[in-house]
Amino acid sequence: MAAQDAAPDLAVVTTGLTKEFGDRRVVDDLDLAIPSGSVCGFVGPNGAGKTTTIRMLLGLIRPTRGSGRILQGDLDHPASYLARVGALIESPAFYPSLSGRDNLRALVRLGQLAPSAIPEVLERVGLADRAGDRFSRYSLGMKQRLGIAAALLPDPSLLVLDEPTNGLDPAGIVEMRSLIRSLADEGMTIFVSSHLLSEIEHICDHVVMIRSGRSVFQGSVAELYGMRSSELVIRPEEPAQLEGLAVLLSRRGLTAQIDASSGTVVVSDAVALAGSLNRAAFEAGIVIVHLAERERSLEEAYFALTGTHSGDVEAVGALGGIQ
Repeated sequence: MAAQDAAPDLAVVTTGLTKEFGDRRVVDDLDLAIPSGSVCGFVGPNGAGKTTTIRMLLGLIRPTRGSGRILQGDLDHPASYLARVGALIESPAFYPSLSGRDNLRALVRLGQLAPSAIPEVLERVGLADRAGDRFSRYSLGMKQRLGIAAALLPDPSLLVLDEPTNGLDPAGIVEMRSLIRSLADEGMTIFVSSHLLSEIEHICDHVVMIRSGRSVFQGSVAELYGMRSSELVIRPEEPAQLEGLAVLLSRRGLTAQIDASSGTVVVSDAVALAGSLNRAAFEAGIVIVHLAERERSLEEAYFALTGTHSGDVEAVGALGGIQ
């Protein structure tokens, strides 16, 4: 679909979006199709081109080439859509000595917006009771929420958030997830950039994954879950037999990895062969005491798609169960 013919049920569409800085290509031929009313996670390792993409969508920098439509406005003419877009890019900047309410009043005057919006947005982000406190006394989570309140002042149809949970403690992350979900329930389209995979599972229904400026996956979270394959986890009775078991499996054309910490061998795409592998191990003198199917995690599916490892993107395993 050409960006010029963007369907009304898509809030953001780009075709061939590319950004180069000198001889370095940061965003490479990126096609986006973000459904209206969705919470779309924009995920990739640090340095993948997420912030550069967002800056192009917001008209802060111009693409080297490519086209796009945002809320049916032309990417080449940001004034055609920016009045309906709210954004929080990096850490919010406010006057430390002013209260949260007075900071918003300053923004309303600068943007020639309706002052009546201030009490409503403070209520929506859960800061109504602390609106009179100085910004310098706010916790990091409260500062992030005030930043979102500022982004909500024009009553946007599209809200763009760049790493909204960055630096937050576990309680702050949960609060931010709840806030984003509540805004989406009101029908707003939310585009959330993050390197935290937990946000995909907990707040997003659509996801775009990029690596080195290029898309490696785009679709619903349900589709991403569907791409996960199962593995066999096999534990021999004797830990000294781990390497022999892995060799036996490899000779059968299987991909086997030793997990020394758990004393197991993990085999990809071999669930249907569980019985024959058990017999082969026994015939080779290896007694199996544990043989079970394990579904690959969402993190593992991500790493497989992006070619990264857990050092590049935080899986936040300790927070994975927080709802």
